Amino acid sequence: MRGQKFAATWDLADIFAAGAPQGNIHTKFEDISTEVDHLQRQVELIEQTDKINPSEWKAAIESIESIQTGLAQMNSYCTCIRAADTSDKTGDYWKERTTEISVRFDPLVHKVQLSLAEIDEGTWDQLVTNELTEYSFILEEWRREAIKRLSEKEEEMISTFLEDGYHGWGDLYHSIVGDIKLNFRMGGKKEKLSVVQIRNLRSHSDQEVRRSSYHLLQETWKDQSGTLSLILNRITGMKLKLNDKRDIDDPLEESFIHNRMNRKTLQAMWSVVNSNKQPLVECLNHKAKILGTSTLQAHDFWAPVNNEIETMSYQDGVDFILEHFSKFGTELESFARNAFLQKWVDAEDRPDKSAHAFCAGFPLSGESRISMTYGGHITDTLVLAHELGHAFHNHAMGPVPPLNRNYPMCIAETASTYAEMIVLNAAMKKAESEEQKLFLLDEKLKRSVMNFMEIHTRFLFEYKLNETRKKGLVSAKQLKEMMKAALDEGYGGSIAGLSPYAWASTPHFYMTKTPFYNFPYTFGYLFETAIYAKGEAEGGDFERDYIALLEDSGRMTVEDLAKKHLGEDLTKEDFWMKGMEHCMRDVDEFIRISESVHHLR
Repeated sequence: MRGQKFAATWDLADIFAAGAPQGNIHTKFEDISTEVDHLQRQVELIEQTDKINPSEWKAAIESIESIQTGLAQMNSYCTCIRAADTSDKTGDYWKERTTEISVRFDPLVHKVQLSLAEIDEGTWDQLVTNELTEYSFILEEWRREAIKRLSEKEEEMISTFLEDGYHGWGDLYHSIVGDIKLNFRMGGKKEKLSVVQIRNLRSHSDQEVRRSSYHLLQETWKDQSGTLSLILNRITGMKLKLNDKRDIDDPLEESFIHNRMNRKTLQAMWSVVNSNKQPLVECLNHKAKILGTSTLQAHDFWAPVNNEIETMSYQDGVDFILEHFSKFGTELESFARNAFLQKWVDAEDRPDKSAHAFCAGFPLSGESRISMTYGGHITDTLVLAHELGHAFHNHAMGPVPPLNRNYPMCIAETASTYAEMIVLNAAMKKAESEEQKLFLLDEKLKRSVMNFMEIHTRFLFEYKLNETRKKGLVSAKQLKEMMKAALDEGYGGSIAGLSPYAWASTPHFYMTKTPFYNFPYTFGYLFETAIYAKGEAEGGDFERDYIALLEDSGRMTVEDLAKKHLGEDLTKEDFWMKGMEHCMRDVDEFIRISESVHHLR
């Protein structure tokens, strides 16, 4: 029902409320701890028995599945508590308690993986054909990973090292950034704003606001560069030492494993991106002319090309999303409406929130929570749609056994980007004037620039960082130089004033559990384009086909997923060109309309 009011803050109370199926957080902590004790006995029984007992194996796998689900519920709760109020230490307390369980649990999983690898092929085939059929893909994956595992004692030490040391550096980065408050004067009034609130001013209609807020952030990253370079060195150094210990020389290998991706797929994708940047350069040059400059300035990249749909309130944004989701499918619209009704979204603009938008899944209760700071622009509406796409992916995986819900990063960004594009493409079709369509095309092409230029820049920088860090500590000055070189190659000189401190402001470089969290965005963007095109061509009940693809996303490689649901070969450039050609049509349309509306040549 259009016009219905939805709360802009979430409700976390019912996650571990008294009487909830999963119990309160104290009870759940004790339950999971008890389950780990039980798993310990199960593993000991398996290790002590020479004969393979299928029922014992299935029970152990189900125990692992249950514990992982419970830990995921608790970790999401901690993430949300910490994001809602960076000064609230409750989340830190429970994160520490959850880590205590993980330190006991992870070595047991490693033992199971090692035991799986020791089973002869004949017995293994029989085991996965009968008792463990539904887990065959993930267990085969575990068997392959076990080959790179170290001794039981070493793995136990590494598990403790990861939780108490390595991941702590990433937590420190987010804590430092979350605590930053900056004085900013706008409209004659001085306010103390968080990093995310300052960043949200990048799309402000006033060029001076954009310029001054951008440069304020650059000065902030410069001031923090000493501390943040130390953190980045420690994270990268620890990761390299761990890889070296496991005889992993290629810094991308872990990311290929996490993404269940073939190296040829990444090579094909980047080859297509690299050979198709010139049209985007021309697009950015046109935008510079619209804004009255010869070259597009970095602080003007997110600027609106006109005032059409410049602002959009949270309530209007929600209505906008629901209206366009409904045109894709009834389940997506119904799910999103329920998310708003159940208060799963915290969109309030306040200084004590975490700086970054995210979606956290709660597998035990079948819910999600979304955190973002809604600044009143169409771009915020698109961020909200993006995070709802993540939540819908969690929803689609509901019928799938929990152990098979662990989809790779690149597919995670597919669902979110798809939801974002549903809203944006539908809005473009609904545009009432050329000016309005130009505004929306600009917003869409910003995503192309981010995925083909910015993300490529991050990939180039992170790869160079790993290679350079092998030789010793990398100074803040070196990081700046490496970032500048990556920006020059990634953007091809199309934007002036890009920040050499992007290595400090980009949180993805500090993610200790997800190395190279950059190319999955580009993958998801182009993969989503292919799915969207297929949906438009087929029409009808494509939503069911889409949900089937999402359901399979955690139990096969990305190449097999594309082959099964799209009939495509991801290792061939032809597939990626289909998505790229779709994006380049947007460039042509942007240039045509901008020349018409602004009389540009």
